[in-house]
Amino acid sequence: MMPNRWPNPGTFNPVSHLTRAPRIRRRIAAFVACLMTSAAVWACNIPVFRYALERWTPDVCEIILFTEKPLSTDEDAFVRSLERQSSLVGGPANSRVIRAELQALTPELNSLWQSLQQSPNRTPPYVVIRSRYGKDRVANHWSGPLQDSLSVPLLDSPVRRELARRLQKGDAIVWLVLKSTVAADGKDSTATTTTALNLLQEQCQALPGKLELPEGIGLQGSELYSEVPLLLQFSILELSAADPQEQYLIRQLTGFQPAAFDAGEALIVPVFGRGRALEVIPASQLTADLIEDLSRFLCSACSCQVKEQNPGFDLLISTPWNTELFGEDAQLPPAPPVKGTGRSEKPTLLPIPPGRPPAKRQPPPPQ
Repeated sequence: MMPNRWPNPGTFNPVSHLTRAPRIRRRIAAFVACLMTSAAVWACNIPVFRYALERWTPDVCEIILFTEKPLSTDEDAFVRSLERQSSLVGGPANSRVIRAELQALTPELNSLWQSLQQSPNRTPPYVVIRSRYGKDRVANHWSGPLQDSLSVPLLDSPVRRELARRLQKGDAIVWLVLKSTVAADGKDSTATTTTALNLLQEQCQALPGKLELPEGIGLQGSELYSEVPLLLQFSILELSAADPQEQYLIRQLTGFQPAAFDAGEALIVPVFGRGRALEVIPASQLTADLIEDLSRFLCSACSCQVKEQNPGFDLLISTPWNTELFGEDAQLPPAPPVKGTGRSEKPTLLPIPPGRPPAKRQPPPPQ
């Protein structure tokens, strides 16, 4: 039996925050307008997608293990392997494992455990995986007995590796398309998905010729630190809901739009930076204007460098971002501004590596 998509009691439901396409566009517009009028804005000409790639550390995803008695040998070995991969101990995954004994729960974890009373098979050892969504909000997007998690790649999968590879090679946005295997209420989910894919392909080819990178990249305060080409380049990555290796990622994404997905709609997710998803959009709500608005936002100058004040949420991806971007011993970029201050450490000036593409480029070849 697979874990629940979302534990119902006590769980933040992000569906109300990811709504219809016009509202998505209004949220982005309001967000940008707020930043432009804020006195705390710190001038920066680096595009949002590139600033996020070089300087935003992905939020840590919590893997909470509720236990009542010692684990079996196989279970303990599995949990220890998860612990070793945590970025908090030098591993590649933006995760951490929290072992929670039922006899000694903190008030917060006790509240979480009690909220799961109605969940089927709530028998320890039991796993809940949660991550941050937006400012001061947490989404529980995986729950179930530990045994159900042993056969599911939680930290790594082929699609997440491909996402990381494309972002590290210079894609500004990877449009992830999660295709449903359900056809409900007489809807032709295949036709809707095909329409969305065609629209994405057209826009991915057209937008590089319409958008421009901000001026002033490389000047003080807008330095680049990695050798990744700075490109207005977009790609599409398809994912089937039937893929057994992607069940963790699928359950995280479908929890944001369960009604649309259960009705047979594909979900469209623009991913940028270090695996940060900007939105989860049902295929029927995707429009050319929406694609352009979101792309323009991510390719414009980074008006706010404080990660927590930007929209989106981080996927759980196992990859050593700093090593891949800057090398083993390279100097890292200065820390982003402290939340609420607009200030950061004084930047260290570094030359832009030779051979960077110019600000204006020809559109990439068709996908």
